[in-house]
Amino acid sequence: MTIRALATPWAAPGERQYSLPTSLVLKLALGEAPEQIPAVRDVARNILPAATSIDGGAIDRIISERAGGFRAARLFASAHAPIAAGQAHKGYDAVEQTTGMARTLVLRVPAGTPIGSMCEALGQISIVESASPNYVSVTPFEVATPVGRAEDRGEALRRMVRMAEAHAIEPGDDGVVVGLVDSGIGKDHAEFARTFRAGYDTVRLESGDIAAGVELLGDHRRNDGNPEDRFVGHGMGCAGIIAADGRAMPAGLGGCCRIVPLRALAAARLPGRTSAVGLGAISDLDMAMKLAVDLGAKVINMSFGTDDAALSPRSPKPHADVIDYALARGCILVAASGNNGKEARFWPAAYPGVLAIGAVDAERRPASFSTRGDHVALCAPGEQVYTTALEGYQHATGTSFAAPFVAGAAALLVARSHRRARPIDALTVRDILMRTAQPFAAGDSGGCGAGILDAAAALAALDEEIDRALGDGADAEGGADDG
Repeated sequence: MTIRALATPWAAPGERQYSLPTSLVLKLALGEAPEQIPAVRDVARNILPAATSIDGGAIDRIISERAGGFRAARLFASAHAPIAAGQAHKGYDAVEQTTGMARTLVLRVPAGTPIGSMCEALGQISIVESASPNYVSVTPFEVATPVGRAEDRGEALRRMVRMAEAHAIEPGDDGVVVGLVDSGIGKDHAEFARTFRAGYDTVRLESGDIAAGVELLGDHRRNDGNPEDRFVGHGMGCAGIIAADGRAMPAGLGGCCRIVPLRALAAARLPGRTSAVGLGAISDLDMAMKLAVDLGAKVINMSFGTDDAALSPRSPKPHADVIDYALARGCILVAASGNNGKEARFWPAAYPGVLAIGAVDAERRPASFSTRGDHVALCAPGEQVYTTALEGYQHATGTSFAAPFVAGAAALLVARSHRRARPIDALTVRDILMRTAQPFAAGDSGGCGAGILDAAAALAALDEEIDRALGDGADAEGGADDG
């Protein structure tokens, strides 16, 4: 999930996480963001020019001295912006202000700028809350094997999480939306005739943003309403686990839920690799995460991560503000724990309030690659999972493909709460999923969470809670045929 082998001479000494050589992220103190600075969404569409001044004082001076000039835009569009073009930076509400959504800027600077030292200098200014390099996250290598329809279709792994029993209790609700922040999709795939809602592409990378030897493939420069991808099937693998129709594979665990696809990972070919991987700037990922919230996603799947050990101790942890924003809006956040096989913290999985998901193999043992830690909530199948590819199907491996099982289960819990006319929050979902988890097979499972996902037991536990809240349970509803 990280690039460590590529040199970053523009970064601070000791920095091991790859960052863009021409970009940084600046968060201003509350009340200090000039109103006239436009949003990236309008700048990317050439509706408004980027700002060339921020404060007319210390910030501008430090950047000019070290970079010679810059272009700045607000990273996040307002959730309440007028529909008219050029208005995306207007109408931020109190939650967007307090969580930093309204006052986070992404800056473009010339190549050769010493970004690491410049961030340190900017961080000393009183009206600057934080300044950090624009780090890059990468999907794991070698995660998928294309397959034909005659091979194992993955029923055993769905039986492990008791999917059929879960769907007998709750078939899902097409009013429940899962945000998929990942690589792009193949919207014409037969498994998704009803599933995908309108999505967005937040990828905005230039060839000069990436080190020599890394080749960007396909669309990587435009922010637009087309989240399709032709090269990387990582996001499609996740989508199938959540919400496939079930034509030539098991149906998605989320049942009738819908997916809003947010393409935030570009396709890239790394040195010495033949297959493409997903590669995304933290700013593009954060923009997609906020957009998922603003487009109505109740559950958000995040199968990406940045290793804390690779970051400068001076930099803010990636995704912190947008995680706070999503939680404040009532979203249920699910993230892959990581694939380094050690005890470690990857962001966003390690944040409190995020469900960090590890992987188990077909024998119900923690997968050898699954990242462990006291922040891991539970596990789900993550080895050789039969799921959708950009075209056809694939066997996918990694915690990236364990997380969507839990996202699908969370979508069922939300659907069930709607059917019972009882609201459910992220803390309740977390508690239910963890206390109903199945035991691991014998062996070392330390740092792997409460156990293995049991979707049917989770739904039954939710029904029990609602029945208790109703007193005698007289209003308790039945299964899939109700409502």
